[in-house]
Amino acid sequence: MSEARKSRARHLMRSLLWSMAVGLVVFGLLTASHAQEAASPPPEAAAPAEGPAAAPEGTEPAPTVEGNAEAIKLVQSHADFAWTLVAAFLVFIMQAGFAMVETGLTRAKNAVNICMKNLMDFCAGSLAYWIIGFGVMFGANPSGWFGTSGFMLSDFGVDKDPWLFAFWMFQVVFAATAATIVSGAMAERTKFVSYLLYSVFISALIYPIFGSWAWGGLYKGGGWLEKLGFIDFAGSTVVHSVGGWAALAGAIVLGPRLGRYGKDGKPRAMPGHNLVLATLGVFILWFGWFGFNPGSTTAATKDTALIAVNTNLAAAAGAVAAMITAWIVLKKPEATMMLNGALAGLVAITAPCNNVTPLSGVLIGLIAGVLVVFAVLFFDKIKVDDPVGAISVHGVNGAWGTLAAGIFDTSGSGSITVQLTGIVACFIFVFPVMWVFFKLIASTIGLRVSPEEEVDGLDMHEHGNEAYASDAFKTLPGEAPV
Repeated sequence: MSEARKSRARHLMRSLLWSMAVGLVVFGLLTASHAQEAASPPPEAAAPAEGPAAAPEGTEPAPTVEGNAEAIKLVQSHADFAWTLVAAFLVFIMQAGFAMVETGLTRAKNAVNICMKNLMDFCAGSLAYWIIGFGVMFGANPSGWFGTSGFMLSDFGVDKDPWLFAFWMFQVVFAATAATIVSGAMAERTKFVSYLLYSVFISALIYPIFGSWAWGGLYKGGGWLEKLGFIDFAGSTVVHSVGGWAALAGAIVLGPRLGRYGKDGKPRAMPGHNLVLATLGVFILWFGWFGFNPGSTTAATKDTALIAVNTNLAAAAGAVAAMITAWIVLKKPEATMMLNGALAGLVAITAPCNNVTPLSGVLIGLIAGVLVVFAVLFFDKIKVDDPVGAISVHGVNGAWGTLAAGIFDTSGSGSITVQLTGIVACFIFVFPVMWVFFKLIASTIGLRVSPEEEVDGLDMHEHGNEAYASDAFKTLPGEAPV
C-alpha cells in the first residue's frame, strides 16, 4: 500500500473514532437529561395537601402497609421456606460433585467404590442424623456442650412449628458434606463396611457435637463457642475442618496406597483416570456452594447477594492463585492443583462470606489457592497419602477461612483469639477421637482391604461391579453376532 493510501486510511480511522466519541457524549447527555426529567414529577403531580386524600365516592380506601402487616409477614415466611429448601437441594447436589471429583482423581478400578461411598454417606448419614445427630446438635443444651433432646425430631413441637422440617433438611445436607469429605482421603484401600461405620459415627456424633458448640443456638440452646462470639457463618470449621481432620486421622491409620512411595521415600505418581470427570465435579460443587453459603441465611433476604459475590470471587481467586503457584513451583500449570485451588477458595470463604468485603473475599481466595498447593506437597512429603487433596482443601483451608473471618471482619464483633480457639478446639476434638475410632475398627473388623484386593481394585472385590465393563460390547454366548 502506498504512503498516500496509508495516510488516507489513518485519516478515515481517526474520523470514525472522533465521530464515535462525539456520538457517545451526545447520547450520554441526552440520556442524563431524560433521566432527570423522568425523576421530576410533572406540575400536576405535585405533593398533595396535608391530610389523607379522600377516596372516590362509592369506593373503599386503599389498603395500607400497616393493614397488610400479617399478609406481608406470611409472604416473607413462605419465601424463607422456599429459599431454604432450594438451598438445601443445591447442597444435596454437591454429593454428586464430590463423587465426580473423587472418582476422576482416583483410578478406574475403584470408581464404583467411590460412588457407592458417596451415596451411602448421604443415605446412612441421613438416618443417623435424624435418629441422634440433630438432637445432639440442636436439642436442649443447658451445658453448652451438646443437646440432650429432640432425637428423631421429637420434643420440638413439629405439629406447631413446620419450619423445623425445612431447617432439618438444610442441616442434614451439611452433615452429609462433612461425612463425605473423608471418602477421597481414604480412597482405594478402605473396606466398604468399615467406611459405613465411619459415616454413621461422624453424622450421629462427631459433626453434631462440634456443631452444637458453634451453632447450637440456631434453633435451641447455645454452645460454648457460640457464646464466646465464634464466627463460622456457613461452616469452614464446623463442616469442612471437621471432615478434613477426620480425613487426616483416617489416612494416617490406613497408611499409603501400595507403591505410592518408593524405597527412597519419594512419592510416585498415581494419576487419576479422568480429569474431565473431576473438572465436572468441581463445577457442580461450585454451583452447589451458592446454596451452601447464601442458603445459610435460612431466609430470603438481601444479604444473599453479597454472600454469593464473595463466594464466587474467592473461588475464582483460589483457582488463579493455585495455577500461578503450581506454575512457579512445579513448572507447569498443573490441572489438579487448579481444581483444588477453586475448592480451597470456596472452603475458605465459607466462614466469612457474610462479614467481609468483596476485596477481602478475593484476598482470602488468593491465600487459599497458595496454601492448598503447599499443603498438598507437605502431606506428600510426610507420607500422608491423600489421593484427592481433601485434607489440604478442607482441613487446612477450613482453618484459614475461619481465621480470616476474624482478620477481615467488618461487623466489629470478630475476635482473632476466639477464632483461633474454635480452630484449635476442632482439631483437638476431632482428630484424636477419629484416630481412636479408626484404630478400633482396624483392630476388630479391619479397616484396610487385602493387598490382593487393592491391586485388583475394590470395585469387583467389594461390589461385584465394574464402572467400565471390559466385555460390555462383546457378543454373549448363544447370541448371534451383530
